[in-house]
Amino acid sequence: MKLIEGEVGHAYLVTEVQIEDRLTRRLEALGVNEQTPVTVLNKKGSGSLIIKVRGTRLALGRKIADGITVSPVEEEKENGAEDRKEMRS
Repeated sequence: MKLIEGEVGHAYLVTEVQIEDRLTRRLEALGVNEQTPVTVLNKKGSGSLIIKVRGTRLALGRKIADGITVSPVEEEKENGAEDRKEMRS
């Protein structure tokens, strides 16, 4: 699915970035790479959205968000609490 289709409050894993090379390099510099978890924080009617990536809020326009393919992240992996509990046992 495309990031633009994501729902507010849900976490996703970036699987592919298909936009201009110049924009791809800029997103990589900001931390948006393949296998990076992102959370959709807000969506505007114009198609722009705000995501949280690596602890930073980032605003993306519709064209860019439409070029980022994502897959949903399981709830337990999103917060990491279950993984930490298992490691302590």
